Amino acid sequence: MKSHIWRPLYAVIGIVAIILIVRVFIVPESFGVHEKGYMYGWYNKSDENYWKEFKVKYRSSGYCKDCHSDNYSSIMQTPHAIIQCENCHGPAIDHPENPAKLDINRSREQCLRCHSYLPYMQSDRSKIRGIDPDKHNPGIECVNCHNPHKPSLESLK
Repeated sequence: MKSHIWRPLYAVIGIVAIILIVRVFIVPESFGVHEKGYMYGWYNKSDENYWKEFKVKYRSSGYCKDCHSDNYSSIMQTPHAIIQCENCHGPAIDHPENPAKLDINRSREQCLRCHSYLPYMQSDRSKIRGIDPDKHNPGIECVNCHNPHKPSLESLK
């Protein structure tokens, strides 16, 4: 064969060889598939203890239900039941150790994240009751009239 075919082939083989040699020095020996198999993918076994001690930032609505059973039971009977508490109340990373840390966002923008009317027929977003923020009580926080734990048009605080 001509040299114009061999030279690029040698260059590709050389680059692959360099990558494999550099990989030996960069990738730790504990990286790979371990006793859990390919289902859980490749990971660094030496990092397991780090992840076991890693503090979870977000909990779930189940974490809130023991102490806030009144709000939890009322919201579970509404369309807001599919929303995790932390979507509105922020992450529960230090709660209840620091109960004052969870701020309740009562801003109008918080509600408009989901309830601003968007006519996207191909998504479920069009099924959420939306408002025109310029016409529906502009400048007033939604929680002045609506209780997010009991959402409906009739539900006033």
